[in-house]
Amino acid sequence: MKTLLSVLVLSASLAGCAGTSGTQDSDTLMRKIAGVSQAVVLYVRSSKIEPVLRPVSYITTVASLLTKSAGGALGRVLINTALMPALDGPIPPIAHAEPMDLAAWETQLDKVTNTKQTLGSIEFLIDGEEYFSRLESAIASANNTIDIRTYIFDNDDYAVTVADKIKERSNADVRVRVLIDTLGNLKAMQSDPDSLPESHRGPLSISMYLEDRSKVKVRNIANPWFTGDHTKTTIIDKEVAFVGGMNIGREYRYDWHDLMMEVRGPVVDQLQYESDKAWARAGLLGDVGNFLAFIKGKRSRNSENESVYPLRILQTRSFDSDIYKAQVAAIRNARSYILIQNAYFSDDRILYELAVARRRGVDVRVILPTRGNHGPMNSSNQVAINQMLQHGIRVYRFPGMSHVKAAVFDGWACVGSANFDKLSLKVNKELNLATSDPETVAELMNRVFIPDLMASTEISQPVETTMMARVTEMLVDELL
Repeated sequence: MKTLLSVLVLSASLAGCAGTSGTQDSDTLMRKIAGVSQAVVLYVRSSKIEPVLRPVSYITTVASLLTKSAGGALGRVLINTALMPALDGPIPPIAHAEPMDLAAWETQLDKVTNTKQTLGSIEFLIDGEEYFSRLESAIASANNTIDIRTYIFDNDDYAVTVADKIKERSNADVRVRVLIDTLGNLKAMQSDPDSLPESHRGPLSISMYLEDRSKVKVRNIANPWFTGDHTKTTIIDKEVAFVGGMNIGREYRYDWHDLMMEVRGPVVDQLQYESDKAWARAGLLGDVGNFLAFIKGKRSRNSENESVYPLRILQTRSFDSDIYKAQVAAIRNARSYILIQNAYFSDDRILYELAVARRRGVDVRVILPTRGNHGPMNSSNQVAINQMLQHGIRVYRFPGMSHVKAAVFDGWACVGSANFDKLSLKVNKELNLATSDPETVAELMNRVFIPDLMASTEISQPVETTMMARVTEMLVDELL
């Protein structure tokens, strides 16, 4: 398939050269041809090759998607026709109650999610300057391994800069592996951020660019039934990991408000284990490779000399929606406050549980971006805003685009790659980190939520929604 993709991309390049060389129209034509070529390859891989190389993964993906979609559709009907209307009535005042017992909550989470806490430490990296400066430094100092697992590795000027840096390290005998979601990257490479310099001409295939004249190994994840891997982790020398919501591209470096975590300690071993399994599964051995990586297990280290505290890895996988279950349970258990910041807010169950929480006196606040990057989701957010306001939830608009994916429930924080929509909570692969460590949660509050609430404008009146927005919201609920 790589040979076929190379031929198709080369054809796109020749087609562009045959046109008006160097012009914007020529670049657009080349990109569209390359995009169509890559889409053809993706279709063949997802529908013809995936069932052969990854039969277990393929069957479980389809079965999980159908099961969750059917159950979700029935749940939405119940919520919108019976449960949500039953909440109508006067909004009670904030109760100012004592927060939930976090020790008891962590014990409950063990059962709700069937996960266990591990140990580690988190340092929050806010916006592109903090994160990518730290990432570039870590890449430059890598001695043995670099493992990147991302939804998007764009082809803009900054993404190419990162690509050049990891190519350089690979040629210095650092083992570099890059795992990219094909569909996510394909969509991203068909559009440019407004801030992109006009002079930039990006490679038609970032995968081919990464492998060209380097020892970088790239695997592109197929997308059966439009499912994807939305996880974003970068692990350096199996010692330090970067986890969160940022892809590799110009928007994340320069334009958007966003959040990543630098993670150390034994939790990195589990993150490396998840990365190794995903890499093996995307290879020629498919499910067999995944099984071998599973059997190999993860490294265990002695953390006696490290400053660590309990952390929990939560994921979304086939038949396993830990992030969803944990946050629904957190909303139900919260007694004092709930703070959420997310750009994609469309899950009806979450909206209903937040409304119930507010009506039992919990202070519920949600931050959404003023300018989102997804048209249909923006329309869905408008409908969600009015639903939240109707039930006393305070909603704020952050100036510009915020891509932060974070929540705090009575002192328990959950941060990572997952949005509050169907794809993240039920379909795509996602990875969040959660903790109730007081100092870490206080840092998240002081560096993210409090400044962002102060910078945002509270929405005090219902926003205008069109019939098209309401129709779009229903489609988003079902598809996204």
